[in-house]
Amino acid sequence: MKSSMRILDIYIGRKFLNFFFLIILILMVLFSLFELLAQLDDVGRGSYGLYNAFTFVALTLPKRLLDLMPISTLLGGILALGLLADHGELVAMEASGISVLRICAAVLVTGLLLVLTSGILAEMVVPGMEQLARKSRSEALSVTGITLTRQGFWARKGNSYIHVDKMLSEGVAADLDIFEFDDRGRLLTFTHAKNADLQDNSQWVLNGIIQKTIVENEIITKRIETLTLDFFLSAHQVSILELPPYSLSTPNLIRYINALQQSGQNADQYSLALWRKLSVPLTTGAMVLLSLSFVFGSTRGLTAGYRITLGAFVGTVLYFADQMMMQWGLLLNLNPFFTAMIPVLLISGIAFGRLRKVF
Repeated sequence: MKSSMRILDIYIGRKFLNFFFLIILILMVLFSLFELLAQLDDVGRGSYGLYNAFTFVALTLPKRLLDLMPISTLLGGILALGLLADHGELVAMEASGISVLRICAAVLVTGLLLVLTSGILAEMVVPGMEQLARKSRSEALSVTGITLTRQGFWARKGNSYIHVDKMLSEGVAADLDIFEFDDRGRLLTFTHAKNADLQDNSQWVLNGIIQKTIVENEIITKRIETLTLDFFLSAHQVSILELPPYSLSTPNLIRYINALQQSGQNADQYSLALWRKLSVPLTTGAMVLLSLSFVFGSTRGLTAGYRITLGAFVGTVLYFADQMMMQWGLLLNLNPFFTAMIPVLLISGIAFGRLRKVF
């Protein structure tokens, strides 16, 4: 009996995964095509060609995969279980003594694999691939006066050399090192700043500064709250070099959030990205529950085609509502944790509400 139950669990889980992979493959091809069309606008600038555009699309595939996992989970679950119901397989399982709860458990266990996969993508795959994609794009677009390295980039202004560890979104640079030399190539001043932000496309305001000056073979160290640096990167150059919050790993996000908060700047965008790393896997799990409600809930007597159409509509609405909620949260200065968790709570609430009569 146990072996037969295990076979059924594997059968249901395999059906779920097969349709999940089919759905996400179709969506990834479609959304990758949209991204490619967007990248074609930059073809011809610098050395950015078709090869670079295709490379960028390929390197950003993990991020699209992560974004599409929740809706693909919903549609894959509805399609798999809906067809099992239409073919009478679910009825046969229940007639043989297998409870609805056991069937749902087989789906949920498989869903946990997708939750784990989305967590690994968010933390271990997406940040590195996104940074590599944007670095290769920046190199191809040939930002004048900028030398890209494995860790950040270098810029020169007169006798000063500036190293920026990361260029974040909205014109915020993190971990700057400035080396000032005299005309004979001797180091005069070394300045480190935790972060800097572009003001009116003309000046950079540095925050959290430690400055070391060499005077007659002695090193004088002083701390400065803020310091103004004359223009060294334009807004256009910044837009090419900057990294979106989701491209940062959790340790880097925490570090930059602390740095921004200490300098009195708004860190909500990065706090939201941090909590999204947790909420996206949870949303994927909530979508598994929601898919069950389309088969065992109030729509049980409907055909698989109707369930799929209804599920696609609901999934699309939830997807765009999720994206809009992130923007509204930032505009209304809502708590980032609350903003990130609203989709999870909303989807879970709908799923449990629809399933409450079944169990």
